[in-house]
Amino acid sequence: MLNDEYYMQLALNEAKEAFKIGEIPIGAIVVANDRIIAKSHNLTETLTDVTAHAEMQAITAAANSLGGKYLKTCTMYITVEPCQMCAGALYWSQIDRIVIGATDNKRGFQNMGGQLHPKTQVTYGILEKECSELMKIFFSRKR
Repeated sequence: MLNDEYYMQLALNEAKEAFKIGEIPIGAIVVANDRIIAKSHNLTETLTDVTAHAEMQAITAAANSLGGKYLKTCTMYITVEPCQMCAGALYWSQIDRIVIGATDNKRGFQNMGGQLHPKTQVTYGILEKECSELMKIFFSRKR
């Protein structure tokens, strides 16, 4: 079994792909039974779609891979804490576990009243420094 750092590094690679195309650098990986079933990054600018967050793209891809809407046996690795919209979608997906790189003190679901499914386990701080640094670099270049 591969560890959380391994999968978070893959999510970070997705975030770097978003960075390259001018998207907010957030990446996500969904794993089921030690197998990657979805990977994504933000595409809101590319698709001109405010809902095209990495998590939303990954939920759709994972559900398609599994052939059903519930992700009960899955873990999502996400480089930055999900927003309220994404937390809501993750709630409805009934995902088993979420591993978060960096928290988002401004727009993260915890600060905006969002919640996850009561059975969803959450782990924070995996490759936090690397995930946070990529966001800082991106926004410093935008300002």
